Amino acid sequence: MIRWFYERLLLRDLNRPPEQICFMITGEDMLEAPEKIIEATGWCREVGIQGTTFHISTDQPEQIRGCLPTIRRIGEIARLTLHYADTVETIGEGMEVTVAVGMSGREEITACIREIAREGAAPDEINEEMIERHLTFTCMPDLVIKTGGNYLTDFLIWQSVYSELFFLDVNWKWFRKVDFLRAIRDYQSRARRFGT
Repeated sequence: MIRWFYERLLLRDLNRPPEQICFMITGEDMLEAPEKIIEATGWCREVGIQGTTFHISTDQPEQIRGCLPTIRRIGEIARLTLHYADTVETIGEGMEVTVAVGMSGREEITACIREIAREGAAPDEINEEMIERHLTFTCMPDLVIKTGGNYLTDFLIWQSVYSELFFLDVNWKWFRKVDFLRAIRDYQSRARRFGT
């Protein structure tokens, strides 16, 4: 009961939610609580977030295969783009949701540079805008939420350079709406400096 009142209080105080948010989840945590991804998508919709990215960190994406039917259900409430192995699948309409399973930021930037080189760009022509046009993931999250500890993966290393980071000791399985709302409240209280 107390948590419900606290959630209402936090919801009432939301006035400037992030436009883009990224959740970083371990593969082990995803296996323990696959339904949580649908809950979190609903929370994002409720507070008016325009785009959500879920990164499931794993060196063995095939271990997550059993979670794919649950992940695809996001397409019932939002527009899902699912990156799994070498495939990209889009389902549904509405708020943009990207799920990336086992993707690496280093691999993404390497592929981006290779593509620019294949196009024959001269070194002096290469700039930030050109690199951003060639990235696989175009979202620039305002807020990155990492459950299960205070370390990051190398996902979105270019895109998240100016993101606000929020670390939770609680793992994905025990991540609650009140934790999500606390992260949004914390984001709203920060003065973003965008690297300055």
